[in-house]
Amino acid sequence: MADDAGQDKRKQHRARQSGVKADKKKLKAKKDSNQKEPELTARQRNPKAFAINSAQRAERNFRRKEDLTAKKQHIPLVDQTPDVPPPVLIAVVGPPKVGKTTLIKDLIKSFTRTNVTDIKGPITIVTSKKRRITLLECNNDVNSMIDVAKCADLVLLLCDASYGFEMEIFEFLNICQVHGMPKIMGVLTHLDMIKNPKQLRKRKKELKHRFWTEVYDGAKLFYLSGLLHGEYLRNEVKNLGRFISVMKFRPLQWRGAHSYLLVDRIEDVTNTDRVRRDPKCDREVVLYGYVRGVPLKQEHMVHIAGLGDSRIDELNVIPDPCPLPGTEKKRSLLEKERLLYAPMSGVGGIVYDKDAVYIELQGSHSHKEQEQTAEAAEQAELVNKLIDKKATIDEQMEQQEFRLFSDAQPIKSKDFRNDQDAEEDEEAESSEDEDDDGEDSGLDAADSEDQQDEFDADDWRGENSEEEEDAEEEDASSGDEEYQSLGNVKTSNESDSDDEEARVLASNMSWKTNLAQKARDAFLQRHSESKNLMRLVYGVYNQSEHSRQEAEAEGDGDSDEELGGLFRVAAKKQSQQQSDKDIRDKDERCFFEYQGDATRDWLAEDNKELIKNCFVTGKWKASEDAENLLKMDDMSDAESEVYGDFEDLETGEQHSGKPKTEDGEESDEENSKPEEPSAAKRKMTRVEEENLTKAELMAKKLKLKAKFDAEYDNSGEGKEEDNGRITGDHSFYEDLKAEAQRQSELNKSEFAHLDNEFRIQIEGYRPGLYVRLGFKQLPAEFVENFDASYPVLVGALNMTEENVGYVNCKVKKHRWYKKILKTGDPLIISMGWRRFQTVAIYAKVEDNFRQRYLKYTPNHVTCSMTFWGPITPQNTGFLALQTVRQDQEEMRRLGFRIAATGCVTELDKSSQIMKKLKLVGHPFKIYKKTAFVKDMFNSSLEVAKFEGAKIKTVSGIRGQIKKAHHTPEGSYRATFEDKILLSDIVFCRTWFRVEVPRFYAPVTSLLLPLDQKSQWQGMKTLGQLKRERAVQNAAQPDSMYTTVVRKEKIFRPLTIPKALQRALPYKDKPKLGPENPKAALERVAVVNSPYEQKVSKMMKMIETNFKDKRQRERMEMKKRIKNYREKKREKMASKERRQKELRKKVSRAISKVRGKQTA
Repeated sequence: MADDAGQDKRKQHRARQSGVKADKKKLKAKKDSNQKEPELTARQRNPKAFAINSAQRAERNFRRKEDLTAKKQHIPLVDQTPDVPPPVLIAVVGPPKVGKTTLIKDLIKSFTRTNVTDIKGPITIVTSKKRRITLLECNNDVNSMIDVAKCADLVLLLCDASYGFEMEIFEFLNICQVHGMPKIMGVLTHLDMIKNPKQLRKRKKELKHRFWTEVYDGAKLFYLSGLLHGEYLRNEVKNLGRFISVMKFRPLQWRGAHSYLLVDRIEDVTNTDRVRRDPKCDREVVLYGYVRGVPLKQEHMVHIAGLGDSRIDELNVIPDPCPLPGTEKKRSLLEKERLLYAPMSGVGGIVYDKDAVYIELQGSHSHKEQEQTAEAAEQAELVNKLIDKKATIDEQMEQQEFRLFSDAQPIKSKDFRNDQDAEEDEEAESSEDEDDDGEDSGLDAADSEDQQDEFDADDWRGENSEEEEDAEEEDASSGDEEYQSLGNVKTSNESDSDDEEARVLASNMSWKTNLAQKARDAFLQRHSESKNLMRLVYGVYNQSEHSRQEAEAEGDGDSDEELGGLFRVAAKKQSQQQSDKDIRDKDERCFFEYQGDATRDWLAEDNKELIKNCFVTGKWKASEDAENLLKMDDMSDAESEVYGDFEDLETGEQHSGKPKTEDGEESDEENSKPEEPSAAKRKMTRVEEENLTKAELMAKKLKLKAKFDAEYDNSGEGKEEDNGRITGDHSFYEDLKAEAQRQSELNKSEFAHLDNEFRIQIEGYRPGLYVRLGFKQLPAEFVENFDASYPVLVGALNMTEENVGYVNCKVKKHRWYKKILKTGDPLIISMGWRRFQTVAIYAKVEDNFRQRYLKYTPNHVTCSMTFWGPITPQNTGFLALQTVRQDQEEMRRLGFRIAATGCVTELDKSSQIMKKLKLVGHPFKIYKKTAFVKDMFNSSLEVAKFEGAKIKTVSGIRGQIKKAHHTPEGSYRATFEDKILLSDIVFCRTWFRVEVPRFYAPVTSLLLPLDQKSQWQGMKTLGQLKRERAVQNAAQPDSMYTTVVRKEKIFRPLTIPKALQRALPYKDKPKLGPENPKAALERVAVVNSPYEQKVSKMMKMIETNFKDKRQRERMEMKKRIKNYREKKREKMASKERRQKELRKKVSRAISKVRGKQTA
């Protein structure tokens, strides 16, 4: 052992670190490790390699990561997008001549491969399987910019890069910030005007950062390099279209609470004869568009921007003219699915409507030359006939004739009237069906009339014969052989007059055979399909069906059963009769069984047991049984349980209470039984929850607490153990997102199972539907002066927004607006859907919450503004303008047209704006601390109103008004805290309420002629009127600045009483003053001696000589200065002449040199 220890250790084997063998071993080890722990990451297999080296750096990285995550997070909002969303509204905005129309044409061509030559109004196109877009060009008009900013989902802001951002762009951005910021994408055009590449890069960078300043950092800015054959480059337009197709939009507050639509089609359906008699009569107008925002209801009043408020007279859904393609899987749209709908631009499809037929093109695929089939040729011929018709459809319908017999007198449609009799009504409907459809059901009209006359006398079917006959004709799948055979007998034997009596006898006798079997089979066939329970219980609950029934009863329901005003639809009448039959049949469904051949005998005991519990005396569920409910109601109060014996005083019956166990539970057999698994899983009812014992309640609370702890206390631990990273707690944000998602799914699934018509009655016309809005009594100018280039926005108003009252706002003058705003000047305000003119009063809220009247708006500070206008919800943004006219001189003078911005703060029926008032008076009698003041009031009645008011003098002496004085009129007696003087001025500071003018005028720009659409002028300011009429302001003396003339106050000399003088020390006694200041001082006469007279005479002579000498010296000096200036002037003139000659010589020399160089 010692020898072994003394020997050197054997050298260990060193494994190869590189080479082929080492690489194979590494690869094998890696595979083995992956097979053993395939789910572990590199951080989890080797945590030391990922350990934190610096805690501070790790904290900084963690904070930065969390900051970036928090910046990306937004407050989750409930997604209100319907299953079929409306088209995304894309507005193309920019100054004139920047390429708006060219860009729209290129986008349409990129998406639909169609060339549209004339861009007018909204243009809707299908861009993908799930998205449609509506392109809208915005005019260079502030009214159009305001309306477009309120409804646009995406704004393409075009800018001329060679010129830069113009004022219209900044105005539109400010409008968007006020009314809800949509998505904004900038597009730079005219880049080919900048030839220098370095200058081009610099220009792009400048415009990009300026655009980011106005919108947000990182806003998308597209560059369109230039035009090629009058179009933008295809790849650039395609890239822009891709961004548009995948853009996501965040719901805005105002649009999320209001429904609105952008009108893409307008029709005047006024009676032509009425228009001919009175061209200025009110019109009946129909507007079309996609509903956006929230569901639209007919009861709500709407505001047509540029026109005013109006009531919806008619509202219904029409087929979508530009539907989304099918849901089958495909990579791209088919050629026929690239739809384009632009009715104002003359592009679209054939549209059938109640009042007109529109024949237009169906996209680009219709332009291809195809071989016309017979059906297509027939359709083309029908369309040409419709086009050639000169009279209206109503006139054609009135001239239609119908003959019952070949030699009978024709019956005209206009002479037809409905009667109350059901048989005549059915005959009239059948005749109209035959007239409109041009087809019959296989029976000749004359034969059917004869047959009806024959059966009228003695028909076995009685009163309901017509209804049952219609049911037999409509119910082709009834499966009743007897009825079918009877019908065959009818149809086959109608032409044989010899067998009439035999056929009548057979039909009268065959109905008696097997009546119960036929009634049962017919009933089972009618109820084989699932029925609407609401229809069975409440009958005709659909409002449209109810209104149609009333209309048919009155005789004017023909239009409801017409398709496009041309064709009759028999399915509606059949469905109506079927629904009536369902309502009648619901009373008899309990008398038939769904299986078995014979009618069930309800007198048998077995059948009685089946319906025994359907009555009040039967056994119901425990939660609905009256006896059980009464027992539970007695046990519901925990404190009312009785644990002792008691005696019923009325009956004398003895009752024993249930003994309590040690744990406080009742020794009841039911409580001791274990709960069944099914009962434990079932949710307890409210009555069962109220009757739980204390132990059960405690167990329930402990279970809920354990669930809460498991959800909140232990959250996030498993994640940290899994990946080994330090992560922030984002569970709150995730819960908010999940809650918003659940609410969105609930909203979509709530009405999904309902019938479409019934869903519309409950929910309203949901977004995405293409609706038809009918209005009555709209001004004739709206139709006559309609221009498709100006958008027509229809916004729904909530119930409170239909009222008008005082609106209090917080407003701030825009810092770019040059003028300050004056109280009392008219102001044009854009708030909500409306644009209106009103008169605003400005005020400042003081510390005591008093609103003090302001004459002008302050700079860079918000103030309060009150005006008379429509009631609008709080926090609704608005902007104010002083003019909306497109006047170049006024725009140059103003520069920036948006005068102020703000939001609504308070809504009230009255205003409380107070203005300061100073009443001035002068005292005329003073008795110590009492004084009589005049010139402040005009009568004793005014004094009586101000009794007890506080007053104050200029010197600061405070007082109070007491009582009125008889003379002079309006004077009063007042007391002060000190004696005042007659020269004092007395003030009374008061406040009086300022009335806000009740002026509200909507901006009716759509009623103006075509050349004056942008020249709307409302009420003018006083300054404008005076400038137009050259009226000068009358000078007000109180407002003029004049020199203040103040009399010099003569103070009396200081008089010290003699007693006080004697008491004063010597140094303080007056010494220089006269002893008697009241006595005038006598002048003392001075007599000079002869010597003094000579001296004074000599001094006068010397002074005279000195003055004369000084005068002569001054005159000589003036002459010298004059001569010097003349000489200097001559020298300067000669110097200028020399310089001029020199310049001429130099110029000649330079010109000669240049001439030689050019030569």
